[in-house]
Amino acid sequence: MTVIAIDGPAGAGKSTVAKMVAESTGLPYLDTGAMYRCVALQSIRESVEASDEEAIARIAQTVKISVEGVQSWLNDEDVSHLIRTTEIASIVSVIATHSPVRTAMRSQQQKWINTHGGGVVEGRDIGTVVFPQAEVKIFLTASPEERATRRVGQSGGNIASVAASIAERDRIDSERIDSPLRPAEDAIVVDSTGLDISSVVSIIVGHFHARSGEING
Repeated sequence: MTVIAIDGPAGAGKSTVAKMVAESTGLPYLDTGAMYRCVALQSIRESVEASDEEAIARIAQTVKISVEGVQSWLNDEDVSHLIRTTEIASIVSVIATHSPVRTAMRSQQQKWINTHGGGVVEGRDIGTVVFPQAEVKIFLTASPEERATRRVGQSGGNIASVAASIAERDRIDSERIDSPLRPAEDAIVVDSTGLDISSVVSIIVGHFHARSGEING
């Protein structure tokens, strides 16, 4: 089983890079953030506050979530586009702070990895908590300015407000008690500031091939 774990903060380019790394290596791709977004969507539908840990945990433990590539299903409904709204983005980091939610999602993520026989898995705690035995652990980052610029290019908005939103997401992700955002001790830190996507992908795929050579050699 081969797992490439790609962790990093919001706006670092994890999704785009991870998908291209998956294509280059022939491994399946998992966006673990989509799972949390599905929980967020269901919480909105049930009028549950993101801060209500008990109610959010119940949702996480009972809903049916399926993720394949860029598509996501919630209780057998394709919600791939519905989970990418600004409303979802504004609450998902709070939902992800709840330990029972992380436990439920972690179990689903590990099941996905085992079912698919590995994959390129992106998130915020893959290399540290979800699958610490991953062959390649990448911590993908970029300067706050570049991350904000990328987000505006993708979704529009004001640079200053987007930068503030990213900074707040960083704070929540790094300060949460359960599996805070941080590089694994043996992670390779890739700073993508000033690099195009293909260059970043080449760096990661290069590390993958080097690691594969070590294991097989």
